[in-house]
Amino acid sequence: MRWAALFGLLVIAADAAQAGAWTLDKNHLAIFAGDTVSTASRMYDDGGGSAKHIAFDKIFCQGRIEYGLLDSVTLFAEPEYVLAKFDTDGAGINNVRSASIEGGGRILLLSRIGMLSVQGSVKSAGAFNMSTSTSGEAGRQFEARLLYGRSFKLFKHDAFMDVEAAERWIDRPRPDEIAVDGTLGFWVTRDYLVTVQSFNFMTAGSVEKPYRPYMLSKLQVSLAQRLSRRWSLQSGYFMSLTGRNIVKETGVVLTLWYQN
Repeated sequence: MRWAALFGLLVIAADAAQAGAWTLDKNHLAIFAGDTVSTASRMYDDGGGSAKHIAFDKIFCQGRIEYGLLDSVTLFAEPEYVLAKFDTDGAGINNVRSASIEGGGRILLLSRIGMLSVQGSVKSAGAFNMSTSTSGEAGRQFEARLLYGRSFKLFKHDAFMDVEAAERWIDRPRPDEIAVDGTLGFWVTRDYLVTVQSFNFMTAGSVEKPYRPYMLSKLQVSLAQRLSRRWSLQSGYFMSLTGRNIVKETGVVLTLWYQN
């Protein structure tokens, strides 16, 4: 089940790489590089409808390096860069370019009945997923995340699940957030893995202008192919299912994985 753990290790989200509950073995290294290209023609309103027309395009580039300090402790660093252009009122195209870096660690708490982990990180002000706002505000972010993953058999094939819940404390004017994510992975063959993922987040606590309370639920389906013992490639498509005061985004993601 080593490869089930590898693909559960980092579940590449539509807009951000999210760590699974598994930790790397001591002194092992994993590197991930991915690009997300997305677009939107509508924005969810305050009631959850999609009446407002917009022009929105985004390229989101991510890298992630993970290192196993101990079998039960994994450190990570994640640089990000976003390039977006938008027009929300017909006044003309605006461009946003921004970069950030996030760093932290994940600790395995229990492993008898699945993997239970806790993760903490801090992220510099800069790039974010750009679906919450088109004006480019960003603030430093602290995140605490609880993760549970488990490998199992499904129709005699290897499979795994991963469920995560997180709270994010973000510098103003951005509001704090709560996130809940889930992944189901199924090995179709020894070298091909299909994943179905749900990504959900919403504002928490008070919300200050220019923001209004927002939420988003996304669904992503992807295929990961093992190219060799060390290299793998993931490609996927995601779409927004429901939201509030947020861009109704669809897009594709391509990620290259390496593990020593």
